Amino acid sequence: MRVLLIEDDKKLADFVAKGLKERGHVIEISQDGKEGLYLATTESFDVLVVDRMLPKLDGLTIIKTLRGANDKVPVLILSALGEVDDRVIGLKVGGDDYLVKPFSFSELLARLEALHRRRDSESIQTITTLSLEDLEMDLLSRKVTRGGVKIELQPREFKLLKYLVRHQGQVVTRTMLLEDVWSYYFDPQTNVIDVHISRLRSKIDKDFETALIHTVRGAGYIVG
Repeated sequence: MRVLLIEDDKKLADFVAKGLKERGHVIEISQDGKEGLYLATTESFDVLVVDRMLPKLDGLTIIKTLRGANDKVPVLILSALGEVDDRVIGLKVGGDDYLVKPFSFSELLARLEALHRRRDSESIQTITTLSLEDLEMDLLSRKVTRGGVKIELQPREFKLLKYLVRHQGQVVTRTMLLEDVWSYYFDPQTNVIDVHISRLRSKIDKDFETALIHTVRGAGYIVG
């Protein structure tokens, strides 16, 4: 996941960022609402974590602005305001979930992953094709072509390529692949990812002038 955290409590923001990074996620932090809204509207994120009470621009205004622009990125609201009416207001302006401070990191992570899965599920229902340069993927027929040439992929190879193409331009870590392609929430201590990436490259890149799959040493992989 690529997460934007808009939170003015630096200690809390650093705590959340450390936990997410350790689990292979990418996180950007903004400590005021104005900058946070700018980042949310100029960059691509899988989910936003927004504090309600922020300097320069409050969290609810950020959410209302995004929804007014038809931006449907999932938003988890963080707040010390935990009354029922407070939660209702947060959800009514367009928040997708509401977590009251203080909270456990494990609950925050579970809620973020749930929002991310929901968004992916909705995307699957509406998007039937993916493309990257001269590579085309038909998600319904599971047909893959590059430069008009049909490429035969095994089911796991197709799932891996689909995940990489959906995150094109972003560094995809081994942890992300283990969790979202293999549904492993631990490191199995095998070379399963290396084997599948190698197979994909032999089919996607081998006979073409331009490589699409690139290794980012010490970080993971990126396509584009």
